[in-house]
Amino acid sequence: MKILVVGSGGREHALVWKIIQSPKVSKIYCAPGNAGISQMAQCINIGADKVSELADFAKEIKIDLTVVGPELSLSLGIVDEFTKRGLKIFGPTKTATEIESSKIFSKYMMKKYQIPTADYHTFTDHQEARNYIEQKEFPLVLKADGLAAGKGVFIIHNLKAAVNALDSVMQQKIFGDAGSQVIIEDFLEGEEVSVLAFSDGTNVVPMVASQDHKKIYDHDLGPNTGGMGAYSPVPFYSYNTENEVLNSVLKPIISGMKKEGREYKGVIYAGLINTRNGLKVLEFNARFGDPETQVILPRLNTDIIDIFLAVIEGKLSQLDITWKDDSAVCVIAASGGYPVTYQKGKVISGLEELGNENELMAFHAGTKYRGSDIITSGGRVLGITALAGSIDAARKKAYNGLEKISFEKIYYRKDIALKAIK
Repeated sequence: MKILVVGSGGREHALVWKIIQSPKVSKIYCAPGNAGISQMAQCINIGADKVSELADFAKEIKIDLTVVGPELSLSLGIVDEFTKRGLKIFGPTKTATEIESSKIFSKYMMKKYQIPTADYHTFTDHQEARNYIEQKEFPLVLKADGLAAGKGVFIIHNLKAAVNALDSVMQQKIFGDAGSQVIIEDFLEGEEVSVLAFSDGTNVVPMVASQDHKKIYDHDLGPNTGGMGAYSPVPFYSYNTENEVLNSVLKPIISGMKKEGREYKGVIYAGLINTRNGLKVLEFNARFGDPETQVILPRLNTDIIDIFLAVIEGKLSQLDITWKDDSAVCVIAASGGYPVTYQKGKVISGLEELGNENELMAFHAGTKYRGSDIITSGGRVLGITALAGSIDAARKKAYNGLEKISFEKIYYRKDIALKAIK
């Protein structure tokens, strides 16, 4: 089979890395890809937002299956376009992707189908939102309605911070039209967990749970990022909890989407929080998470191509998906200054010292070639991921690997997965 992977980050590198392990695959293309991906696949210089160009390419090259990484591509209707042209593609349609691309729609679905979540109000008027905030107790959570690359959520602890966040989203338009509407919801306290699942529109099969580290600094301090690391499994996520999530969150949202005429095929991602009052949903995403994918896929035993095809063909119930008992830890190496301002073009050294094994991987995110050098080209540069018999062992292996990597102003958190072994 000839496979096309759409995207250019660590998630897509992990997908390519897993796909290439399938004996069914003869050739992988990635658009646009990155330096690491180019060592495993042929990179094509077409942006993930160029839906028609991607479909033209897939048709011309006779791609057998396309796998979509980024939410942007999905929200632009890439699945609809490919399907219309008779091309096989893994991912939800544009209307199904609204579970992520509109937080207001997502909240509407949770309320209608009785999925546990925080109380909330939505606003299109800046002054009305400000008036509401002034009457509330803190902390609160403010969210831009649309896609904001994982940075559209603000936890606000006082009125000054609330006004600043509201002004930046609704008036300064730091996320563009994504901030035309906002949600203000009650703050929930507890441990977070990411639960991704495969859905063929009717059947839902959860993946192993993972935990992301959103904040830029150790001890979960500072602004949100796209994710600074992840680990799997999650100690508090028991068999009983998995059943609870399947029956009170995953099945109801997939069933609800079908009732709304938005059949959901692909990966559904539930961001959950374990509160004193039980598990509640923080958000839904319509694709593989990043960096969660980097710790989930190394634990997958089943041929991922078989899963993709079962999802597309509505045959997920016929497949037995199995997982390794091993633990995985991913630590993100970022450019100094991320997530605000940072420099690109720094030469990365030490990658060759990691070797070429399946238990210590450098998943590339913001990298490209300059001559024979691999250089930084983004905020999140690499995800050093290790697989081992325990979280503690995987954590040590990942950080040992990270110590071999260097580039000017490299930055990474020192406490990824630490809470899981205390």
